[in-house]
Amino acid sequence: MRTLSRSPVRRATRLAAALAALVLGAAACGATGGPGGTAAAPDALTIGVLLPESETSRYETFDRPLIEQEIAARCADCTVSYANAHNDVRAQHQQMNAMLTQGIDVVILDAVTEDSMRGMVTQATEEGIPVLAYDRLTQGPISGYVSFDSDAIGELQGEGVLSGLGDQADGAQVVRVEGPVWSIEHPAEAMLEQAGAEISGTYWGPAWSPENGYSLTTAAIADLGPDNIDAVWAGNDALAAGVISALKHARIDPLPPVTGQDAELPAVRSIVAGEMHMTVYKPYQLQAEAAAEMALALGRGESLDSIATGTVNTATARDIPSVELQPLPLTVDNIEETVIRDGMYTLDEICIPKYRRACEAAGLVGPAA
Repeated sequence: MRTLSRSPVRRATRLAAALAALVLGAAACGATGGPGGTAAAPDALTIGVLLPESETSRYETFDRPLIEQEIAARCADCTVSYANAHNDVRAQHQQMNAMLTQGIDVVILDAVTEDSMRGMVTQATEEGIPVLAYDRLTQGPISGYVSFDSDAIGELQGEGVLSGLGDQADGAQVVRVEGPVWSIEHPAEAMLEQAGAEISGTYWGPAWSPENGYSLTTAAIADLGPDNIDAVWAGNDALAAGVISALKHARIDPLPPVTGQDAELPAVRSIVAGEMHMTVYKPYQLQAEAAAEMALALGRGESLDSIATGTVNTATARDIPSVELQPLPLTVDNIEETVIRDGMYTLDEICIPKYRRACEAAGLVGPAA
């Protein structure tokens, strides 16, 4: 795995801040160049980047700056036009429509929901503008897809729940807490069933947020009773944070194992503190590299055959060139070998005073002088 330097991320973040003046806001996005502006180089491209929400910290903290950094490294004359939908389907429609109007060359799209951008993807394709689906496989005639292997993520989540339950897996009642519905089959379901565990309730909500996790878990506690929740499988770390808050509020002690996804900083701290059992770590640097390489190739009219590692199908398209990267489990035992080694976080960021003793107990730092 390539090492992700902390300093380029911060430089990219500053670059993103500078570019923010070019963004028109929730309903539109800015782009440099155009009539009357500086003449562009022959191979210059304007690349649209549409991300779905900001409740999950990864998009603004890692995905956006890393994609911008990787595009700049590969094409000095290329311009990135960025917008975040803030979990609003209508806003994402308006943002993409603005990009198409302004003459974008290629779009990197992480859709708010699976089928919400189908019409816009079709329109872009009809106008000769390729769309690269990023992180989430969206409907419509997309030209490529880059993400982490969803089956592998599901397997890691299932393994995480089972490892948290240990020899109590047989007969255990597991609650599943999720954000907006996506039609993705999770291998975790079969794994839990095979081990004798039962998904006693699946709770879907409108957002990938702690507030949603809290309200859904509160509903689960009311439905099932506080003594009938042996583990909680949360769709991401923001939801998991709300899950843990709800369990604490209900005075459930000890906390059942809670699993998540995305390796957000609060989740890593929670794992160190023993409140959360595990999360799924996805090295975003690798995803950004693949996205930049694929988007530039599409914008130049080049084939993805030499970049893609496989193909995927959707209900509306088949044999889509894809790059699906491998996620990793993150537990208290491998924090140093994953997020610290890759430069995603530093020990100082994880082991703030509130978590200092927990970090000492985990062997991450030595006793304070």
